[in-house]
Amino acid sequence: MPIQVRLPDDSVRELPDGATGTTLAESIGPRLAEAAFAIRLDGGKLLDLATPLVEGPKVSIVTSKDPDALELIRHSTAHLLAQAVKHLFPEAKVGIGPTIEDGFYYDFLVEKPFTPEDLVAIEAEMRRIVEADLPVQREELSRNDAVARFQAMGEHLKVEVVSDIPESDTISGYRQGDFYDLCRGPHVPSTGKLKAFKLLHTAGAYWKGDERNAMLCRVYGTAWFSQKELDEHLKRLEEAKARDHRKLGRELDLFSFHGEAPASPFFHAKGAVLYNALVDYIRELYHKYGYSEVITPQVLDVNLWKTSGHYDNYAENMYFTTAEEREYAVKPMNCPCHCLMFRGSKHSYRDLPIRMADFGRLHRYERSGVTHGLTRVRTFCQDDAHLFCAPEQIKSEMAAFLSLLREVYDTFGFEDMRVALSTRPEKRLGSDAIWDAAENALAEAMTEADMPFTLNPGEGAFYGPKIEFQILDALRRPWQLGTLQVDYMLPERFELHYTLADGSEGRPVMLHRAILGSLERFIGILVEHTAGAFPLWLAPVQAVVLPITDRVHDHARSVAEEARALGLRVELDLRNEKINAKIRDHQLMKVPYMLVIGDREAAAGQVAVRHRHLGDQGARATAEVLAALKDEAASRRR
Repeated sequence: MPIQVRLPDDSVRELPDGATGTTLAESIGPRLAEAAFAIRLDGGKLLDLATPLVEGPKVSIVTSKDPDALELIRHSTAHLLAQAVKHLFPEAKVGIGPTIEDGFYYDFLVEKPFTPEDLVAIEAEMRRIVEADLPVQREELSRNDAVARFQAMGEHLKVEVVSDIPESDTISGYRQGDFYDLCRGPHVPSTGKLKAFKLLHTAGAYWKGDERNAMLCRVYGTAWFSQKELDEHLKRLEEAKARDHRKLGRELDLFSFHGEAPASPFFHAKGAVLYNALVDYIRELYHKYGYSEVITPQVLDVNLWKTSGHYDNYAENMYFTTAEEREYAVKPMNCPCHCLMFRGSKHSYRDLPIRMADFGRLHRYERSGVTHGLTRVRTFCQDDAHLFCAPEQIKSEMAAFLSLLREVYDTFGFEDMRVALSTRPEKRLGSDAIWDAAENALAEAMTEADMPFTLNPGEGAFYGPKIEFQILDALRRPWQLGTLQVDYMLPERFELHYTLADGSEGRPVMLHRAILGSLERFIGILVEHTAGAFPLWLAPVQAVVLPITDRVHDHARSVAEEARALGLRVELDLRNEKINAKIRDHQLMKVPYMLVIGDREAAAGQVAVRHRHLGDQGARATAEVLAALKDEAASRRR
C-alpha cells in the first residue's frame, strides 16, 4: 500500500510502502538524489537516507545547504579514516572518533605513533575506499550482542565504550565494506560522498582523558564539501601556523616556558610591557565603571574551600600544601576571598552594588595532555571581578557589564561575537528553584540587551549558570573570552547579608564576571589575532630611532630621550650596520614606527618616518612626529 509523505512546503508525494529517504530524493529528481546526504523529520535531528518513511511528519532532504550537513560529512570521514587504518595496520585498536571545530579526530592504540609518511599512506587508502563507493549501513543490536561482536573483533576499547552504555539503550553500529564501528549516526549513504578531506597531524591522548590509562595516537583531519573549500581551509591553517603565538612569542621575545615550571609562562621584559598595558587599560575602565580593586592572598586554609564547595567539586584541579600541621590550598579562584571581605564589614542596601576587582594570581592543575602555550596554563591572572548586588539590581548590573564588555572588545577589533548560556551541570550545588531563578535572570538580561544567544545545556559552573562570550579573530576562529555568572549559592554558604530599608536582613546575589578572561590566554589570542603586529598603545617597543651614520649618534640619543620623556617606549639602535639591515631587523620585530636620522634630518631637526605597514612616510619635524605618536598611543587606536 502506498504512503503519503509530506514535504516542507506541505505538498504530498505518494511513495510505495517501505520507501526511504533515498526513494523520496529520487522521486523528486536525480540532481537532488545525487546531492542528498540525509533526511530530517519535522525539523528534528538528521537521520540516514536509508531510514524507512512513515506518514505524518514532514520530511526534508538534507544537502550541503543544511547547517548540520558538514558535521555529518566529518563524522563519516572519521569512520573512513578508521577503516583505512585497519586496512594498513590490522593490529591497531580503534578508540573514538568525534567531530570537532573544523574537522575530526580518531584515537588508535598502536605500538608506535603514526609518522607523517604513515598519514600519507592512510590518506591514499582512504581515497581508494572512496573510489569503491561502499554502502554505509546502519545496524541496531543489544548491548550484550555489541559486547560480543567487539570482543570477537579484538576491539577491547570498543568493549569498554559499549559496557558504559545503559543496558536499556538501543545500540547502533555502521558497516562499510569490511569495517564495522559503533556509532549513533547518521552517516552518508556511501563512502563515495566523501570527496574533500585531508589528514593534518597526530598527537598523544590518554584513553578517556585519564593519564592513568594507555596513551593513544590521535589522528586529526578535516573534511569539506568541495576541494575548493578544503583548499581555502588549508590556506587558513598555514596562516594560523604563521601566527602561532608560541612561535611568535619566541621570535618577538615576549615569553618562554621552562621545564622547572610546567605550563607556567615566564614573561620577558617585552612581554611584561604588553601584560601591564592590558592591566592598566582594564584598571582605567574599572574606575570609569565604578569598580574597586582589592588584593587577596595566594594560599588559604583548606576549610575556606570546603565552605565554598570547591573542595568537594574542584579538588582535582587544585594544589594543596601543609604548614604547622595545617592544610592549605593554593588559590584557584578569587571568589571565596571576596566573600570573606564582604562578610567582614556591615553593608546596607545603600552600599549595593559593591564591585570588587582582583588581578590576583591563580593556580589550577591542568593535565599535561591539555596544556597548550598561553591558552591553557597552570598559573594565570584574570581580569576578575565579583559584584554583590540586591536581587532587583541583577539586570542593571548585567546591562552595565555588557556595555563594558562591548567597549573592551571594540578596542581590540573583535567585532563579531557569539554568546551562549551554559545551564546547570549534573554535579552542582543548590536547588532546582535557585537554578531556575539564576538561569531565567541571565536569559532575560540577554534578551533585554538585544544580544542573541544559544544554549549549552549542562555546561554551567557547579555553583551557578553562566554566559560565555566568544569572539572571532582575524582568521574567523572562535575564542571563548568573557564570562558572566549568577550565583545565589556562595552568598548563602558564606552567610552574606546586608540591611534592607526596613531594617531586616537581605541576602545579596553574587555576579562573577571576566572580560579578557585569563590575561595569559588573552595575550596568546591577541598575538595570533594581530600576527604579533600590536597596535601602537600595546607594542612593547613603539618606535626605534635609527641613525644612518656615526655623525648623528648624539642627535639620535637626544631624539630618543625626548620620546621617552613623553612616555613613549623607544629604542635606540646604534649598531654598526647598514640602515637597510636595521630596518629589516626591526620590521621582523614588528616595531610600529622607525625614525630614521641622517645628516639632513639632524640638521633640520627632523626624522624620516617609516611605518610598519605603510612604509616610508617622509621627513617631518621631530616634535611634530613625537606628539603624533603620543596622541595615537593615548587614543588606543587599532
